[in-house]
Amino acid sequence: MRVVILSKALVVGAYHSKLKQLAAHPDLDLIAVVPPSWRDERGELPLEPTPAEGYQFIVTPIRFNGNFHLHYYPQFNRLLKQLKPDLVHIDEEPYNLATFLAQRSACAIKARTVFFSWQNLNRTYPPPFRWFERYVLKHAAAGIVGNRDSEHVWRAKGYRGPLTIIPQVGVEPDIFKPLDERDRGSTSETSLLPNGRTPVSSDFVIGYAGRFVEEKGIDVLLKALSGLSGDWRADLVGSGPEQARLAELTQHLKLADRVRFLPWMPSAQIINYYHSIDVLVLPSCSRPNWKEQFGRVLVDAMACGVPVVGSTCGEIPNVIGEAGLIFPEGDVAALRAQLQRLHDDATLRRDLAQRGRQRVLDHFTQAQIAQKTYEVYCNVMRDA
Repeated sequence: MRVVILSKALVVGAYHSKLKQLAAHPDLDLIAVVPPSWRDERGELPLEPTPAEGYQFIVTPIRFNGNFHLHYYPQFNRLLKQLKPDLVHIDEEPYNLATFLAQRSACAIKARTVFFSWQNLNRTYPPPFRWFERYVLKHAAAGIVGNRDSEHVWRAKGYRGPLTIIPQVGVEPDIFKPLDERDRGSTSETSLLPNGRTPVSSDFVIGYAGRFVEEKGIDVLLKALSGLSGDWRADLVGSGPEQARLAELTQHLKLADRVRFLPWMPSAQIINYYHSIDVLVLPSCSRPNWKEQFGRVLVDAMACGVPVVGSTCGEIPNVIGEAGLIFPEGDVAALRAQLQRLHDDATLRRDLAQRGRQRVLDHFTQAQIAQKTYEVYCNVMRDA
């Protein structure tokens, strides 16, 4: 079974271990096609190269890089004609131009297709995106969705083919893993700080990692920190248009000496950040056109043995399960109470750290994601 997977998500080197796990199946000839980079609000993320173990890796040009709906791969049609796959895994939303063109190219060579979607809101798109979506849903052999709400969305839109809930990528537990207590105490954080400044001493470090945008609810976190008792500090990693406003809010709340904004880090370096914090908070707030689709940072942190606190927004409670603390989205007092619990109770922190790590091992490793994806491939080809 020859499979081509087209994915801009695979510019992240840490995600390549899923390919290695997939390629370990002897009946699978796997070829990954990726762009040289992907642009988002954090800037341009270049492809992080890793050794291709057991699979083929092809870098292909991308047009309209950074445009979520309109980007596409001008050489992909020619590649498919050369590669002649049995199945094309289009790791992209059904309503995007890249998906439509890839689906059309796959149909031309009579290859089966699988699409992927995070979409958890039932939206009606204007032409031509509505037409792209209709075409893909008509011709795709199966779909993979990253959360429970997404399954409901595509069923409501009329898709009747197989749908399987599988996150796009998992965690490599041998890389994202807890530090021993003796290592934790000796870990230096100086490399995390700009200009080589010395870290502020603190017993309890609260973390956030992600985009600095309104819907991530960082202002809720900052307001919750105002009034939090004890010795603590907060390290917020990321970038985005809200950073200046959030920095002003820390000044207004008189938190500037306790809250630091750190630049986004590559996947390898972010592990050191997780090892430097005592709790990770994802305080996302739903908007009419957005709710949290997964919360990748949650599973990364849990894998590293970091307790997590998340809001009730979107998929967050389903990701955390019983392995962390939940608060109603937008509720400042409730978030402050959960952080105070963790600050005051080292036993609770240890218990959640263990439960979070185990939840990742049970549900979110790269090996599990790869195995479930392989089973989708097999079912598609068997049904053919």
